[in-house]
Amino acid sequence: MKDVYLFSGFLGSGKTTLLKNMLIQIREAGLKPAVFMNELGELAIDSDEVEDGVPLKELLDGCICCTGSEKSEAQIQTLLAEEEFDVILIETTGAAHPVEALDAIFSPLFAEKLNFRGIVTVADSKRWLERDRLSPQIRSLFLEQIRHADLILANKMDLLTDKEQGDVIFGLQSLNSEAKIIQTSGAKIPYKLLETLSTGPKEALETAEIGKLNLNTKVLRFKEPVKRESFEQWMRNLPETVYRIKGYVPLEGDKYPHAFQYAYGMAQWLPEYMKMQPQIVVIGEGIDGVELP
Repeated sequence: MKDVYLFSGFLGSGKTTLLKNMLIQIREAGLKPAVFMNELGELAIDSDEVEDGVPLKELLDGCICCTGSEKSEAQIQTLLAEEEFDVILIETTGAAHPVEALDAIFSPLFAEKLNFRGIVTVADSKRWLERDRLSPQIRSLFLEQIRHADLILANKMDLLTDKEQGDVIFGLQSLNSEAKIIQTSGAKIPYKLLETLSTGPKEALETAEIGKLNLNTKVLRFKEPVKRESFEQWMRNLPETVYRIKGYVPLEGDKYPHAFQYAYGMAQWLPEYMKMQPQIVVIGEGIDGVELP
């Protein structure tokens, strides 16, 4: 039996950071991990964070839940048939309902080979405090991801005051009193904490397609390097309905594009040491008019 953990959470909450931390710890524990990752769009950006040697399967431009369930089953079945591993980590797109994502895991094709341990939801604490500013559909998804978790990481706590931290924990406990809630920065937790998880029954729900959330993706490609100051000014002027940007930005004076992550008004730059495709993926609502500067 292979242990399975499902990582849930809204766009930019810190799921990929959690994934990277867990991969390191799982290998340090003498176990071999595998990854199944879902990208909302045609480009595999987050999967670039998975180190070589870790078995990886992806579902692009679709959702592990709903219409993508059959494709997800096929990918997981391929992992089981072709790779040797002890633990599989499944990272859903930020637009996925975690309970719907369970359909692929509990496929009759391989259900007896997988030991589902639980749903880990990474909750952006800052977004929680301003959840009423989200559109009704997005807010509903955000809350559902928290409601159905077996473990909640109240992430980005370092950005809040003591009072705000208390408000977040009280609110999360009120929404999901059964889950353990851990305050984190950088989604850092010990792998042993995951091993203590035991799942509860998940409520049935109607299928919710991504289209009903009005979420769209848009790929923007750079024709030439840009000034970092100009790009950051462009970023600050983006509408609030841009929830996530990820990709590689070519900067003037640098040989290789920089890895770029943006979520909820905050950006992260990381240097790259190889040639990457100079393009970014924008995820949000009403983003048709979003273009590069």
